[in-house]
Amino acid sequence: MNEIFLGLGANGERQVLHLGRANRHGLIAGATGTGKTVTLQTIAEQFSAEGVPVFVADVKGDLSGISMAGSPTFKNADKLEGRAKEIGLTGYAYSDNPAIFWDLYGEQGHPIRTTISEMGPLLLSRLLDLNDTQEGVLNIVFRYADEQGLLLLNLEDLQSMLVFTAENASDLTAKYGNVSKSSVGAIQRQLLSLDSQGGGQFFGEPALEIDDFIECDDQGRGYINVLAADKLMRSPKLYATFLLWLLAELFETLPEVGDPEKPRLVFFFDEAHLL
Repeated sequence: MNEIFLGLGANGERQVLHLGRANRHGLIAGATGTGKTVTLQTIAEQFSAEGVPVFVADVKGDLSGISMAGSPTFKNADKLEGRAKEIGLTGYAYSDNPAIFWDLYGEQGHPIRTTISEMGPLLLSRLLDLNDTQEGVLNIVFRYADEQGLLLLNLEDLQSMLVFTAENASDLTAKYGNVSKSSVGAIQRQLLSLDSQGGGQFFGEPALEIDDFIECDDQGRGYINVLAADKLMRSPKLYATFLLWLLAELFETLPEVGDPEKPRLVFFFDEAHLL
């Protein structure tokens, strides 16, 4: 159909989103209990049916059932079917959806990992809440590691580089600018705090390939990638930094194509204010 059904307008006409225009930004808003998550799920299912992969963060654990088909024997089935008829949703049926579950902590889905080098000093500084001086020192650490051909894969690698930086602060200062041991110590303390929150599990190999999100099943339906974010939300900076890193990777990987026939990937940001 090349369109997504949204509902009925005030004039009783069907409101649809054409896939060729689905690369615009949208907003799902409303008070608690008004159906924002259900709206998100319904739109995501339709994108999937049209062969468009979807990425969505599941903050409250409400989306895990998206991979299972409903049943007409469900106690509220009559309400769902009545509502579908009321809003003009034709062909309403119970069906499952192809879904892949992800989890930064590797507990409720496939683990998501990237390396310290791929994250880069800018996003890492935001994640660690560093001031300008500390961010400058971190940039020096990354610059030196890059010049020496050293890959920073995980927090242990970065800690080792920081130890080296502190021990050779005077030599590095002469080449790159002031490197204070107090700034190095502050970064190390923030890394310990991040590790205690489980953030260390996010860094390492194998690193995630963006193409892992852009896949369809053997029926041509786009996979719905569900990020388990209930635990992740307890570390809002890690959540926000992960999403920003993911957007940066998409920007670098996908070509600028204007208005395609349909999107390569659709993103839903839950709790977007954290960004």
